[in-house]
Order: sequence, then structure tokens, then C-alpha cells
Amino acid sequence: MFLTSKKIAVNTLLLYFTQLFHGMNYKVIALLVVCIAVVAATGCMGLGSSTSPQGSSANDNSVRYQSEAKMAYAGSPAPVPTQAFSQSGSGTSIIETKIIKTASLTLEVKDIPGAVETLKSIAAQKGGYLSSTNVQKGYNDRLTGSVVIRIPQAEFENALIGVKAIGTVKSISTQGQDVTEEYVDLQAQITSYQNQLAQYNAIMKQSTKVEDIIKVQEQIDRVQTELNRLEGRLKYLNSRIDLSTITVSLQEPEPVGGESGHNFVSTINEGIAGFFGMIDAIIIIFLALLPLIILGGIGYGIYRWKKGKKPAVIPSEITEKK
Repeated sequence: MFLTSKKIAVNTLLLYFTQLFHGMNYKVIALLVVCIAVVAATGCMGLGSSTSPQGSSANDNSVRYQSEAKMAYAGSPAPVPTQAFSQSGSGTSIIETKIIKTASLTLEVKDIPGAVETLKSIAAQKGGYLSSTNVQKGYNDRLTGSVVIRIPQAEFENALIGVKAIGTVKSISTQGQDVTEEYVDLQAQITSYQNQLAQYNAIMKQSTKVEDIIKVQEQIDRVQTELNRLEGRLKYLNSRIDLSTITVSLQEPEPVGGESGHNFVSTINEGIAGFFGMIDAIIIIFLALLPLIILGGIGYGIYRWKKGKKPAVIPSEITEKK
């Protein structure tokens, strides 16, 4: 389009000069026409061949904007420019994922006290600690135990391998709880309350009336209480995130012959317990039926008393009747 406009302008200019020099000599007119044509052609060639980076960039931007406008007009979404993510500078920062890792295992070991000491040693080697232990004697003198250890999250998998190696694994389960959203929300709330606290402190310094000071102090106490609660929750999450929890249930192998086996002393004890249980049952039944026994005895006594008051039949009267 631009070259076509230039040609039209040149032709118009030639026509103007032709009319202007109509009364002049034809040789002079022809010479002027040739000069003008040469100058115009040189300008057109220069415009067509000389391009700068800025012009090219402007043309590319113009084409891109026109394309986006056409797409938007047609109902299609315009292309979204790509933005690089970075952790520094003015770019968007990447949020670190916060995961709470826990595991639960059931192990069969021959020596439960020894297994507890081994778990304590594993926790210490991995930079953790033994949180709690519970060992007790159950039926048939079998020992059972429960141990909870806290391990740095970076050593969670290695510690889990070491724990499984001390016995026979009967069951195992691992969990990973994503608390990133709650963590970020807590940080945002803490920042907000810290800003509010700073503003109230600044207002407190400028307050002179007792009423204003009391009102501002109430707001400071409220904000400080909420801030302490949020900071406590954040510390708890950091503790759960930084130190993973492994809960280990320990049990001894089942004895040969079944869980109970045979124990003569236990049989005698069960028989004695059954004997005393029977006596207890008799006593309970007797006490339960005691009101009926008392009522029955009273009724029987009344019956005997009435029967004793009835007059005896005279034998002579019986003979006369005959």
C-alpha cells in the first residue's frame, strides 16, 4: 500500500509539472521529467530496502495485536504471555510444600526390651529422640509394647528401613498430610496481626485521654492474644513438619501349640474360680428368692393355724347318723 501511494503521488506531481511547463520547450520539459522520475525511483527503492530493527519490531507487534484482536472478536481467547517463575527479584515466588509424614508399624520380635533399646538407638543416630514407650505383660505372660520415635523428615525413609530390620513386619502404613495451605494462611494472618499491633502501639503513644488509652489497650490485648494463638499453631506445625513420627507396636511370637497352650496350674485355678463362682451364684439366687420364701412361710403358717382351730368331729354323732 505504501509504494502504491508513492507512485500515485509521483504521477500527480508529473502531471502538475507538465501543465506548469506547458508553454516551455519540449526538450527542457523532458529533461525535468526524467530528473524527477529518477529522484522518485531512488526514494522508493531506499524506502523499500532500508529496514531498521525498531521498525521490524513495531510491525511484528502490530501484526500480533491485530491477530489477538481478530481472535478476541471471533470468540477465541487471546494468547497469554508466558511469565517465568523465580524465587528472587520481582518475579513470582515458589511456595515450598509443607508435608507432615507419619508411619505406623507392627513388628514381631523375640526380645521386646531389647527392641525398645534398638529403636531408641536408631532415633538418636538419625538426629531424633524417643518420644514414649509402653511395655506390658498380657495373657500367658506374653509381653507387648508400643514405642513412638520422632525423626527429622530428611531421615524418615532411612529410619523406617532401620525400624523394619529389627523384627518381622506384620503391618505397616505411612501417611503424608499436606498442610501447605494452612501454613501459608497462618503466615499471612500473623503478618496482618503484627501490622495491626504496630499501628495500635503507634496510636497508644499519641493518645492522651484515659478513655482512648483504655480502648486502644483493649484492642492491643485482643490482637496480641490472637497473634500468640496463631504463632503457637505455626510452631506446632513446624514441629510436626520438621520431625516425622513413627509409631511401632511390638509383640512376641505366638507360642507353639496356640495362644493359650496347656498350663496345669491355670486349669486348677480356673476350676477353683468356677467353684467359687457357683457359690456366688447360689447366694445371689437365694437372696433374690428370699422375699418369696418369706411370703410362702407366712402363708403356710396361717394355713396351719386355721387348720388347728377347726372343731373335731364327735364319734357319737357319727354313729347316730349311721
